Amino acid sequence: MRLPRSVRDADVAGKTVLVRADLNVPLEDGRIADDTRIRASLPTLELLLANGAAEVRVCSHLGRPKTEDDRARYAIAPVAQRLRELLPDERLHVLENTRFNAGETKNDEAFARELADGCDLYVDDAFGSAHRAHASTEGVAHLLPAYAGLLLLAELEHLGRLLGDLERPFVLVSGGAKVEDKLGVLRHLGGKADSVLVGGKMAEELRVENPLDFPVELPVDVVAAAELAADAESQTCGYDELPDGWLGLDIGPETRTLFAGRLAGARTIFWNGPMGVFEWPRFAAGTAAVAEAVAGNRDAFTVVGGADSVRALNELGLAGRVSWVSTGGGASLELLEGKELPGVAAIPS
Repeated sequence: MRLPRSVRDADVAGKTVLVRADLNVPLEDGRIADDTRIRASLPTLELLLANGAAEVRVCSHLGRPKTEDDRARYAIAPVAQRLRELLPDERLHVLENTRFNAGETKNDEAFARELADGCDLYVDDAFGSAHRAHASTEGVAHLLPAYAGLLLLAELEHLGRLLGDLERPFVLVSGGAKVEDKLGVLRHLGGKADSVLVGGKMAEELRVENPLDFPVELPVDVVAAAELAADAESQTCGYDELPDGWLGLDIGPETRTLFAGRLAGARTIFWNGPMGVFEWPRFAAGTAAVAEAVAGNRDAFTVVGGADSVRALNELGLAGRVSWVSTGGGASLELLEGKELPGVAAIPS
């Protein structure tokens, strides 16, 4: 995999640097619910400041607002405040993101020039947006000397290991709601995996029709509920014994044991997607079992991606026990499908 040139090699002393970061954090009642992405941006910002940058301008989108009320609710102010708390330096400035929140949907040359104005060089550290050909992720890279930030490089290096020669057995675990969202990754990586374990609603779709040209392991039992509700009547049963009209909201204990056994013997693991409706405690055991099995295999190279999988790791206190936790979301999936990411391609080697 081609790696873009590193911010470590940039001469930033006395210069103004534009940094595209991924500060798209979840907000609850106007407050930051999880500052993981803000913390992930710190190493690059600290490096720039330590190397004598005169000013560091940080830009990021936040949420997906569609109305004026949405734009006010997703104002960057609380994110900027948190970043200043973590990195108090008067040379650091977070740009107002009104234009981002209005919908940066294409590579707008005028907006790219507006962002580049007054800056000497550009650093892209927003891996989570690198699959978008936008003004802030690609356009500016054609107007200023461009470099990759430390987080962007780390994502490429760790995820890239899954695309090269890897240590076997290789186990791929996939879950979540929609097969189509992850079909590209399953096709690209699944064929080289020794085991492909599928849970969540994806398993139901693949049980009806498997569009893949290799076998996958589906749940043999489920925790079923009479309706999609946190307090619904539930029971554990074999998948083939699922009562009419009931929903499988988690993998069952037999499947948890089966999947954990596959993961215990792996030497490379990629996990993306929960095993059920893990947000509700009664249906979280399957996702927790997979998280514990992935984190418990200290001999394997382990990569976890996807907001729900990462959230489960964090809630269980296991994030520090896996090799790499990706911040990428859609970008990581597209990279692992074998696609070129515009935000990466725009930066010279």
